[in-house]
Amino acid sequence: MRFTEHEMTVALAGCAKAMLATQRKDIRKGQVDVDEAWEQLGGYQRFTMLDALGGQVLPVLHALPDVEVPDGTRPTFTDQQIRATVEETLGEAEGGRLRRKATLAARVALVKIALNAVPPRRAPDVDPLDD
Repeated sequence: MRFTEHEMTVALAGCAKAMLATQRKDIRKGQVDVDEAWEQLGGYQRFTMLDALGGQVLPVLHALPDVEVPDGTRPTFTDQQIRATVEETLGEAEGGRLRRKATLAARVALVKIALNAVPPRRAPDVDPLDD
């Protein structure tokens, strides 16, 4: 799948915000909005979170199979496609079979969160001189 730079950035930010929401009790209880909490983080904190998630999510997004995405919709993949792609990009997980299984499940969940954050695809702007 050929995601645009903007789509990958939004997907990674959505994944990071979901991780932030699981880590902070005030967000889970609805006392603070996740977008507000994200903006309150320092630049270095955001960078470290995005960097850690990027190494896990971006290779999978890049390796997903090509699918046709109609205008106004998000790219969709089956659970089997996502799982197979994660397995291909996972490599050798240290710690044995159980650790690999847990890493695989966590990475599949992260990729699904990232895909849900991808904005609907828009048709490229038409050049008015082409009419």
